[in-house]
Amino acid sequence: MSEDHTDLLIVGAGPAGMAAAVTARRHGLSVRVADDQPAPGGQIWRGIETVAASPRLARLGEAYGAGVDRAAAFRACGALYEPQSQLWQIEPGFRAFLTRDGQARGVTASAVILATGAQERPVPFPGWTLPGVLTVGAAQILLKTADSVPEKPVWIAGCGPLPLLYMTQLLAAGGRIAGFLDTTPKGRLGAAMRQLPGGLGRIGDLAKGLSWSLALKRAGFPIVRHVTELRAEGDGHLQRLHYRTADGRAGEAAAEVLLVHEGVVPNIHAPLAFGCAMRWDASQHCQVPVLDAWGETSQANIFVAGDGAGIGGAEAAEPRGRLAALRVATRLGKLEEAGAATAARTEQIALARALALRPFLDALYAPRREIFTPADETLVCRCEEVTAGELRARAVQGQPGPNQLKAFTRAGMGPCQGRQCGYTMAHIIAAAQNRPVADVGFYRIRPPLKPVTLGELASLDERKPAA
Repeated sequence: MSEDHTDLLIVGAGPAGMAAAVTARRHGLSVRVADDQPAPGGQIWRGIETVAASPRLARLGEAYGAGVDRAAAFRACGALYEPQSQLWQIEPGFRAFLTRDGQARGVTASAVILATGAQERPVPFPGWTLPGVLTVGAAQILLKTADSVPEKPVWIAGCGPLPLLYMTQLLAAGGRIAGFLDTTPKGRLGAAMRQLPGGLGRIGDLAKGLSWSLALKRAGFPIVRHVTELRAEGDGHLQRLHYRTADGRAGEAAAEVLLVHEGVVPNIHAPLAFGCAMRWDASQHCQVPVLDAWGETSQANIFVAGDGAGIGGAEAAEPRGRLAALRVATRLGKLEEAGAATAARTEQIALARALALRPFLDALYAPRREIFTPADETLVCRCEEVTAGELRARAVQGQPGPNQLKAFTRAGMGPCQGRQCGYTMAHIIAAAQNRPVADVGFYRIRPPLKPVTLGELASLDERKPAA
């Protein structure tokens, strides 16, 4: 067997990828884990091995600290871990193409688990591309990996648990907050409460969120509720922001840093590129892969685990990773069906418990309508500098879909391959053509999934093909 072949290729070393690797190794599979990060942990446990022995661990919270043991177990399981490896293509069979240290190569596997996690939901608004405007997730990465605290007070705009968590972490690290523009629409709590009975077993999580909110209120910075419109302005960099609330109240403030966040969506580009069937998740307002109970896609032996399967957080990601690994072990003759079914019951119970609060959170923090209806002058595709107005004008010319608009306008052809504009374009098309966004679909994703240089492509010829 070639050194470039393993039973199982796992893409991503976050909670799902690490859990899948540990389980697969326990059942005797050879495992390769390709991760585009420099160390295991994913987003939630990013930099955990570095932070574990420092005072930063305590102030980043209990959920972050849980990654210490997970990373240690992953390191010890015997999987071949390849950090800073970027997946850019998978061919049937399976042959995957990776780039690491400027060198590209192909590796083969009998099964693949895509554990590529989530991305922040794109939030185009006037001025969102100005230097000084970042996402909350990006700011949290800097805090976790480099203990980076903004020198001056920051404005934060958005909704969901992540802004609340980041603000508590930032204050604990000595940072300052100029104000919070809460974009949660008015009346959402009442609708969400109807979803609460199923999540009462997660009362601890609710209490944690309430404690964050109370701590932020005690911190004394301005909190503006029900913000519907946002605009960033400045000469070459962010200098001021404007906002408007649901009751028509307008505000303006000087700002040098604005952090935005409107939830997260699954990272779906890899399963899309491989032709896996997708469906529209109305509760989370995004595309998700069609999966069976084990996490297997419509393509045999291609699995999706973690937030890439639907947003559920780290606690849901781990059982999803273990379920996929159990199924692979069974397929490859390393585990009897009966043994897999017994182990799966435990994981399914854990998964159901982890997801019990999701209907409440999805109802409370569903994206506001304004996210998907940016003003005509707003850049939607920042890679190719395509505005919302241009997309609207094209969307009514012959009822085109996303791929036709991509060809007409080049939106989605840039380095991000539509990660930042895909959903906004779908909603613009749906509104212009008066049809449900679920019927619009998404871009057709072609390789490479990430930018690859000619030098990296040329390096493929320097290696013997895997057997």
